[in-house]
Amino acid sequence: MSDSDRSVESNSLTPEQRLEPANSRLLTAGIETIHDMETLHACVGYENAHQQRTRILERLARRGREIRANDGEEIT
Repeated sequence: MSDSDRSVESNSLTPEQRLEPANSRLLTAGIETIHDMETLHACVGYENAHQQRTRILERLARRGREIRANDGEEIT
């Protein structure tokens, strides 16, 4: 999947749609399909403004580390 495909896929859901599903599997999928820092920051902002769930914020932080690591791999 190209970066542009990931960006479109990543931006197709709002932070609310990613972080407020009725099913925990959908929540996991919502986080795992974040492929860019802009979307990640929007989700962190949404979570901080609404629920402030520590576990979700930790998962978002982990996803941010994964995105940064993947960006580094593509450069080298």
